[in-house]
Amino acid sequence: MPDVDRARAWLLTVDGAPQSYVDLDAPTHLEFEYTRRLGHVLDTLADPGRALDVLHLGGGALTLPRYVAATRPGSHQDVVEADRGLLDLVAEHLPLPDGPDIALHTADARAWLETAPADSADVLIADVFGGSRIPAHLTTLAYARAAERVLRPDGVYLANLADAAPFAFLRSQLATFAEVFGELALIAEPGVLRGRRFGNAVLIAAHRPVDTAALARLTAADAFPARVEHGAALREFTGAAAPVRDADAVASPEPPGGAFGIG
Repeated sequence: MPDVDRARAWLLTVDGAPQSYVDLDAPTHLEFEYTRRLGHVLDTLADPGRALDVLHLGGGALTLPRYVAATRPGSHQDVVEADRGLLDLVAEHLPLPDGPDIALHTADARAWLETAPADSADVLIADVFGGSRIPAHLTTLAYARAAERVLRPDGVYLANLADAAPFAFLRSQLATFAEVFGELALIAEPGVLRGRRFGNAVLIAAHRPVDTAALARLTAADAFPARVEHGAALREFTGAAAPVRDADAVASPEPPGGAFGIG
C-alpha cells in the first residue's frame, strides 16, 4: 500500500519500496538519481523556460510534473496513472499548487496512448511500474509505435528502465525503440553499465539528435555520476537483441532486495 512520511519533504513508498520524493517547498529538487537525469533531459531538449506539452505515463507523487511546472511555466501536462487510490492519496497529502495546467487521468498507460490525439505531445515520460516491475504490455513494438504516434515530429520519448547484467531486458528495449525512432541515447551509472549491480537507466528516443554533450556534462557532475551512451557504442551494447512483440513480452526483471533507494 502507498505510504508517505509526514513532513514538508515527502517520501512516497509502494509496498515498502521508495517510489517518489517531493519537497513541497522546492519543486525543482529531484532527490532520486533517475529523476535528476530525467530533469537534465527536460532542461536541455528545448530553450530554457519554453512551455511544453508533456504526457506522463505513471503519476507517483507528481515529482516531474511539479518540476516541469516550476521550470517551464505555461506547460500543459497530462498525467496518466492506473492507481486511483494513489492519485487520491497524493491529492490529499501533496496537493498541486494553484496555477499549473496539470490534468490527472485514471487509466492504463497503453490504453491511453492508443486513444490519445496524434502529434499532441512534445515530451512523453514513461515511469510505470506494477510493484517493482515494468508491465509487459509497456515494453513492446506496438507500445513504442503508439508512443511515437502521440509525439510531435520533434518530440522526445523518455523512460525509466531498470535491469542488470546480462541486460536482456534493457537490450530488448533498445532494439524495440530503435525500430521506431532514429535517435537513441541511454543514461546510467558506469557501475550499472559494467554489470556490477542492478540499477536504473534512462532511455531517450527521438527523431532528432538530443544534446548528448550537454547531458554528459550535467550527469557527470551529479553526486552519483552517470554516463551517456549513444551512437555506435549504444548499437554495440544492444548487440543482436530483437524487438519485443506483444506475444513475447515479459515484465522487467524483479530487482534484488535493497536495489532501490534515495540517491
